[in-house]
Amino acid sequence: MHLPQYDHIQRGKLHYILHVSALAVAAICLITIPTAAGQIRIYIAIGTTALLEFLAFTCITLRLYDDKNCLQLKYGPLPLIKKRIAYEKIVTTKPSRSKFIDGWGIHYSPGRGWTYNLWGFDCVELTMIDNKTIRVGTDDTAGLNAFLEGKISS
Repeated sequence: MHLPQYDHIQRGKLHYILHVSALAVAAICLITIPTAAGQIRIYIAIGTTALLEFLAFTCITLRLYDDKNCLQLKYGPLPLIKKRIAYEKIVTTKPSRSKFIDGWGIHYSPGRGWTYNLWGFDCVELTMIDNKTIRVGTDDTAGLNAFLEGKISS
């Protein structure tokens, strides 16, 4: 069994926003749809609420850990969203801050690269072999950067 040299879990706050949004959708629907004619709207509201709650439970935490030859990123506690970044493909790392335009979550911005973030703007910016950029959000920027520098230098 491999014991990770680095293992850090960041807890975000985005799920609170999703929970409140789901409650708001449910409350509005209960108040404004009293008739049977609004039955389709009730199903849409239930579906929207369920989707928001599902998304909330996939983005409560972001775990970053060493998985032998790669850095593993797992959003959770529902472990549906994962990313593996091979150490051999990382050229440089540096502590950085993502921009407001980068936002939170997982997305690609033309000219800026991929962002994997949960909450906040602190991140480690990775430059890959193919000259692409990946930003990995964390509340342990110094620790993650030092770990990755040690991995890519060896």
